[in-house]
Amino acid sequence: MTDIDTASELVETCWHYLVLGIVQGLTEFLPISSTAHLKVIPMVLGWGDPGVSTTAVIQLGSILAVITYFRNDLHQASQGIKVAIQRGQWREPNARLGIAIGLGTLPIVVAGFLIKFFWADFDTSPIREVPSIAFISIVMALFLALAERKGRRLKVLSAVSGKDGLLIGLSQALALIPGVSRSGITLTTSLLNDWKRQDAARFSFLLGIPAISLAGIVELKNGFNNQNPSVFLPIVIGITSAAIVSWLSIDWLMKYLQSHRTWLFVCYRLIFGCLLLFWWLQFQSN
Repeated sequence: MTDIDTASELVETCWHYLVLGIVQGLTEFLPISSTAHLKVIPMVLGWGDPGVSTTAVIQLGSILAVITYFRNDLHQASQGIKVAIQRGQWREPNARLGIAIGLGTLPIVVAGFLIKFFWADFDTSPIREVPSIAFISIVMALFLALAERKGRRLKVLSAVSGKDGLLIGLSQALALIPGVSRSGITLTTSLLNDWKRQDAARFSFLLGIPAISLAGIVELKNGFNNQNPSVFLPIVIGITSAAIVSWLSIDWLMKYLQSHRTWLFVCYRLIFGCLLLFWWLQFQSN
């Protein structure tokens, strides 16, 4: 992004970051893929791809929101691990939750490092192009529909095991592919593994804290280095809007899944994928 030289440019940049923050907040924790929306919506609006660094900086807002919302759960998990180390009580629910989060984080960390060091052109690869994102969105909608139909809704968070964490963590690593959705794939895997919806969503959010935080930290230095001092205010606006909307999205989804199925997200992802393909085909023909 170039330096901001006029008041009108500053207002326009602030508007762009506000919209990006809202999109980030709405899509990071709903099972609809934040990466896909942050890439596609600016393109549709004619702003171009905001880039990995910009989205990584705005993602800080979502990190703040999820840590704040689940601060009690995180405290209990950390205390559980502490007590387990001191007294050997590794079967205690809070200790098992901490272990599950730790084991579940490993696959996406390993996959992320492999991509970063061995797939140099990942950011410009075909897998990040619009047709791929649209196709993956449709496929993931079908998988979520299958999970909704087949899952038996038996497991609760207090019964989580390290095996559960690792299984869901392996699926979470697929979220590095744009369009998959980290929350979507972890929720789908949990439902297929017979979790109750609200408990599945809660663990998905908790499991996402290390993954989202690590991704933000990795890109944070580059993100701020690539930004000019003149866009400090827009960055603050983007982070703030992402934090507020992320918190509201988490709260809404937790309450929604208490009494609703996931068909809303299945339908949305199918429509989103189909519209995206239609838009891309129209764009290519012009």
